[in-house]
Amino acid sequence: MAKLRVSLFVTCLVDLFRPSVGFAAIKLLEDAGAEVIVPQGQTCCGQPAYNSGDREDAKALARQTIDACAGSDPVVVPSGSCAGMLSRHYPALMADDPNYAAAAAGLAGRTYELVAFLARALKLERVPAPASYPRRVAYHDSCSALRELGLEEEPRRLLASVAGLSMVPIADQAACCGFGGTFCVKYPDISAHMVEAKTAALAAAGAEAVLSADLGCLLNIAGKLKREGRAIEARHVAEVLAGDVNGPAIGAAGR
Repeated sequence: MAKLRVSLFVTCLVDLFRPSVGFAAIKLLEDAGAEVIVPQGQTCCGQPAYNSGDREDAKALARQTIDACAGSDPVVVPSGSCAGMLSRHYPALMADDPNYAAAAAGLAGRTYELVAFLARALKLERVPAPASYPRRVAYHDSCSALRELGLEEEPRRLLASVAGLSMVPIADQAACCGFGGTFCVKYPDISAHMVEAKTAALAAAGAEAVLSADLGCLLNIAGKLKREGRAIEARHVAEVLAGDVNGPAIGAAGR
């Protein structure tokens, strides 16, 4: 039987700040039996421009992404926000483009956030290969993953199969961390207050690590934890599920 082939949309933040997340995603998908293709020509999905009201640049980037991911393969994204852009916003954004409207809708229908693909499409109940992470862990639900994609139970279910890992609840679990893409740049004072509340909740819960499916949130939270001098690791959920936890955590020296 031929392997299921999937295309990995890497995302800008993973490519520029945390390539290990991309490699962890590939490992998870390959361990689950998939053949992984990384389409050439992919860059930004266009979300920053879209969220800032720059529809023309967002459309240009959407066309580039649609062309790069042409075909029938599922497109898997290690980011709730970028997956949400492709699957929820591309169809409306490109609806008035006769050359791309149908292709945008088609791409939307075969785009998955990484954990959603593992749990919903591949029906995995546990990580494909043994992983260990002996930490008290709090999980941060990014706004895009939780509110746009309805992803809440699935990452926790897969993390429950990681040896030594124990989940701890935090106060205001569903609260935004204050990153919000360009929100943290436009409204830095509000963003700083929101992330401070998040790090305080992590500390109060006795968490040794915070995990999430969105690197933007993790960079924001990790930066605040570092400035506060808190010894709480920040890692992408893909790294923990894949067992790639030997290197520095997000925000640590060199990463």
